[in-house]
Amino acid sequence: MAAPKKGRNASAQSKPGRSLALILIAIVALTGGMFASGHTTPRLGIDLAGGTSITLRAVAEPGQESAINKTNMDTAVEIMERRVNGLGVSESEVQTQGDKNIIVNIPKGTNSKEARAQVGTTAKLYFRPVVATEVSGGGATPTPSPSASSSASGDSTEKATSSASPSGSTSPSASSTTQGRAVTDALKADPTPSTSASSSGSPSASSTPSGDSSTSKLEAQYAALDCSKKAARAKAGDGAKPTDPTVACGQNSQGQWQKYILGPAEVDGTDVKSAQAVFQTTTGAGWTVNMKFTGEGSKKFAATTGKLAKNQSPQNQFAIVLDGEVVSDPFVREALTGGSAEISGNFNQDSAQSLANMLSYGALPLSFQEDSVTTVTAALGGEQLKAGLIAGAIGLALVVIYLLVYYRGLSLIAILSLLISAALTYTIMSLLGPTIGFALNLPAVCGAIVAIGITADSFIVYFERVRDEIREGRSLRPAVERAWPRARRTILVSDFVSFLAAAVLFIVTVGKVQGFAFTLGLTTLLDVVVVFLFTKPLLTLMARSKFFSSGHSWSGLDPKRLGAKPPLRRNRRPAHPAGPVDPKEA
Repeated sequence: MAAPKKGRNASAQSKPGRSLALILIAIVALTGGMFASGHTTPRLGIDLAGGTSITLRAVAEPGQESAINKTNMDTAVEIMERRVNGLGVSESEVQTQGDKNIIVNIPKGTNSKEARAQVGTTAKLYFRPVVATEVSGGGATPTPSPSASSSASGDSTEKATSSASPSGSTSPSASSTTQGRAVTDALKADPTPSTSASSSGSPSASSTPSGDSSTSKLEAQYAALDCSKKAARAKAGDGAKPTDPTVACGQNSQGQWQKYILGPAEVDGTDVKSAQAVFQTTTGAGWTVNMKFTGEGSKKFAATTGKLAKNQSPQNQFAIVLDGEVVSDPFVREALTGGSAEISGNFNQDSAQSLANMLSYGALPLSFQEDSVTTVTAALGGEQLKAGLIAGAIGLALVVIYLLVYYRGLSLIAILSLLISAALTYTIMSLLGPTIGFALNLPAVCGAIVAIGITADSFIVYFERVRDEIREGRSLRPAVERAWPRARRTILVSDFVSFLAAAVLFIVTVGKVQGFAFTLGLTTLLDVVVVFLFTKPLLTLMARSKFFSSGHSWSGLDPKRLGAKPPLRRNRRPAHPAGPVDPKEA
């Protein structure tokens, strides 16, 4: 029974090269994949690479506090991420923090103002019919609306918030007195009149009038509204429900602020299925925005455009209102019943893409308030990265010095194992950036530094088990094999506890702390791989060399230093030859 066991042990000892070859092949494959993908360095987080971090806090409307829940927060995160990525920011990070906060990290190299405008524009999107409009302050020369395309058309230019601008059309009256009378008539009529407007631009009074007090209040707000002032723009339409007419501001193609009276919302952002910026080469229209509506949205849009098409300017226009601001106000010539529409005008690529993003991703389930904006310069990020690398180098140097002093020749195995672990960690982190969006931040660097100690601890456990076997009088090769099962059990238990702690920390925390937990968990798994596929097989090979097997004083396995008597290999010979013992010899 002993012979087969010995044969199995000999077989196990004779094939450590397979494990070494396997881990070396894995390193070569990962390195090749890293260079093939073009990502030869780990992706850096905001705190190391520089960028902008925005903290948004969810704000519930009165009586709707229950709307702030996990489902709506997750939906908001998804929409914000798509909205920012729609600007070409493929490395942005959007994640929840706690119950009410969302953190948006935008890397350097991105137009942070444009990104902030896209992320901070968190109110719902509405399509409202235009009742009246004029350049804020009045007396301006009307701007002719662009010619209509086969669907819908509008006029748009880029503005500070990088959204599309409304058309600069105004009420067609020539004087402020006539214009005020037209506005009054429009307020008294239904916001989307079913009859044709008169030549003065006001609808007929045959529609159902609104309450006199509400009309007077809205007219007063419109008359007093000065959209050239930021404070007035911020308060325009405050408290208005989607079902109420309201006032709003927008910027026209000449850069002038324009004020509006808008009817109740006919279509909201959830009715828009998708929107895309398209450059029209066949029609010569240039950049346009193509919209597609949902089934219900198609019906609403067809009904609205059918009524608007019967009116004269500006009451044949609908305003696209986002966060209380008019971002575009295209006019309609005919009912659009196909479930899609095209907005054309003075778009460029940026303004068309911006409007398309707002239409596609503008309808958030919650409103958000910008709590803080932190900008980290590339220089500051570089300093933090340098400090982290220095700390890691110091920690690694201390571990190496300790191994050299205490384990001598065995430290060579430990150092090679650390290098293999570092190579695996680096290549995997480089590949995880484009794969799952992993970003190496400062806490993640701390996790990698802590992992140096965890990996070194596994080597120490195994080396000490081997030394214990030698102290008991065994030679090196049997000691290496007998020590492995005991060391393996201890290493697995220790790494399991570390990995469990990292997993729990990753689940219960948010933000940058997750980077620490993720790195700690990853390096703990790699520690198991390195010890099983590299450290143990390499020590098995080294045990066959004369330097280690003879117990050289610099091998780290010197019998005198370990308290055992040499030689390491014991020659077991029978005390007497086989056969009967001569009494005289006894």
